[in-house]
Amino acid sequence: MLYGICNLSIVPLRNESSNTSELLSQVLYGEIFKVLEQQKKWSKIRLVFDNYEGWIDNKQYKVISEEQYNSINSSEKKYATDLVEFVQDENEQIYPITLGSSLNGLSFLNHSYDGHFTNGISKKDNLIKTAFLYLNVPSLNGGNTPFGIDCAGFTQMVYKLNGYKLLREVTQQAVQGEVLSFIEESEPGDLAFFDNTEGEIIHVGIIMKDNYIIHSYGKVKIDRLDHSGIYNVETNTHTHKLRVIKKII
Repeated sequence: MLYGICNLSIVPLRNESSNTSELLSQVLYGEIFKVLEQQKKWSKIRLVFDNYEGWIDNKQYKVISEEQYNSINSSEKKYATDLVEFVQDENEQIYPITLGSSLNGLSFLNHSYDGHFTNGISKKDNLIKTAFLYLNVPSLNGGNTPFGIDCAGFTQMVYKLNGYKLLREVTQQAVQGEVLSFIEESEPGDLAFFDNTEGEIIHVGIIMKDNYIIHSYGKVKIDRLDHSGIYNVETNTHTHKLRVIKKII
C-alpha cells in the first residue's frame, strides 16, 4: 500500500483519470491519503479524513511512508485559519495555502509555517463565526476553498475547522446526526437539508438564530428559513424545499 500527502495548495480530485473529468472535490495542502491504484500519470486515492475517493495527478502529491502516514494521522489536527497564507521550504521558496489546510505534515514536507491555526474541538457556537469566513465565496461544484465551494463542501469545512467530521457529499451528511422534528428545536450550527421534486436530497445549509440560514447557492449567503424551506427576500420566492433538520453535535 502506498501513502501520500498533498504538498500543493489545492489539487483537483476527479471522478476519472483525466483532466477533463468531473471535479468531485479538492485536496488541500497537508491532507493525507492511501493510494489505492497508481497509473502512469494518475493515482486513485482515499482521503483519510472522510474516506472520499477519486483520482489525482501523480505530479501533485508526495509519497510518504506508512510510518509517516500513521504519525500524521494520530497527531492532534491543526488547520490554517487565514483565508490565504504561505508555507516555506528549505530553499526559502513559498507555497500558498488556503483556509482549512492541514498543518500536521509540515515536518515531513520540510516546510515552515508561522500563520494562525486552530486545533482541538471548538464549542458549537463557534460554527457560525467560522461560516462567516466564507461569506460571498462563489459556488463551485466540487469546491471546498475560499475561492469556490459547494453546499456540502461548505458545511464540511466549517465543521472540520471546529474539530468535527462531516462526510463529503450532501446525501452522506444527511444520514449523520439526530433528526429534529421542528425548526424550533434547532440551534445555530445544526444542518438543514433540502430535496427536489423527486425526493432526492440536493442541498444543505447551516442554521443560524432567528430563522436564518447560511448556505452556498450562487455564493455563500444568508437567507430566511421557514417550515417550507429557504426563502429569498430579493425574489420573494422559496428556492429550496425543506426535507429534514439534523443535529450533528
